[in-house]
Amino acid sequence: MVLPRAARAQPTAKPIVGILDWASPRPNSAIMVAFRQGLGEAGFVDQQNATIQYRWAGTQLARLPALAMELVNLPAAVIVTIGSTGAARAAKAATPTIPIVFAYAGDPVQDGLVASIGKPGGNLTGVADLNTSLGGKRLSLLRDLVPNATKFGFLCAAPTFHTYAEQKSEILAAGRALGREIIVQEIRTDRDYEAAFAAFAQRKVDALVVGAFTFNNLNKMLALAGRYKLPTLYPARIYAEAGGLMSYAASGAEVYHQVGVYTGRILKGTKPAELPVVQPTKFTLTLNLKTARTLGLEIPPIVIGIADEVIE
Repeated sequence: MVLPRAARAQPTAKPIVGILDWASPRPNSAIMVAFRQGLGEAGFVDQQNATIQYRWAGTQLARLPALAMELVNLPAAVIVTIGSTGAARAAKAATPTIPIVFAYAGDPVQDGLVASIGKPGGNLTGVADLNTSLGGKRLSLLRDLVPNATKFGFLCAAPTFHTYAEQKSEILAAGRALGREIIVQEIRTDRDYEAAFAAFAQRKVDALVVGAFTFNNLNKMLALAGRYKLPTLYPARIYAEAGGLMSYAASGAEVYHQVGVYTGRILKGTKPAELPVVQPTKFTLTLNLKTARTLGLEIPPIVIGIADEVIE
C-alpha cells in the first residue's frame, strides 16, 4: 500500500538559532566556539540538527533593532544576544514570545529584562556578567600595571545608561581608597571621543579605565589611546584582541558555554522563565604585549603572573 504524499513522514525542520551580535563578524571566535560547545552538550550541532543564523551590527548599535526583527521573521526558535546590553534590549522589544538567551553586561532585573535572577519570568534568561561592578578591580589592576600613575581617567557612555551613576560612584570610591585622582569624561555621541581624550591629555592623566557600555566606536577609541600613548584597561576581551592594551572581564568561555547550554535546553522544550539567570564565577585578565611595546611599557612581573591570556 502506498500512502498519499501528505501522509508520508516528513523530515523535521531544523530549529533556527538566531545570533544577534553588536560586533563585526566573528563566527570562529573563542566565544562562539564556547557557545557551540555548550549547544552541542545539549545535543544540537549547527548544520546537522540545528541552523545558526548570524546577524552582526558591526559595532553600530542603531542597527540592532532591525537585525533583531530579521531574526524574528525567519523565524528563529531562540534568539541569542551577544556583547552589548543594546542587543538584549533590541531582541526583547522585537518579540514577546520567542525565547531569548542573553549574555548581559549589567543588571537584567534593574534593566527590566527579567523579573528576578532566580525566576526570570517572560521569554528571557541568560548570563549576567557583572561588567558594571568591576570598576574597582580594574582600577587596582591598572595601578599595578602603571605603579607610578597618580591620575587616572574614567571614560564611560553616560548618562544614557542608568548604570553610569553606579559605575562612576564605584570607581571614584576605589580611587579614594587607593589615593589616586580620577578624571571622568562622558561619551554621548561619536563626536565626544576626540574631546574626551584631549581633556585627559590636558589634565595629564597617566592611565585610563574604560567603563562598560562604551561600545559605539571601538576602533576610534583604540586609535585615540594609541595616539595619546595612554595605557588603557578595557571592559571586554574584544578590545585587547583588536589592539587594546589590557582587558578584565568575565570569562567569555564560561559565559558563552553557559549561553549555549541554555539555548539547547530551550530547544528541547524548557521555558526561559524556568531557567535562573546565571552569574559567572571566573574573570579573565588579557594583556596585549605588542601594544605594551608600542606604548613603551614594561609589564611588571606581578601583572604578567596573574594574566590569564597574553597576546603576543
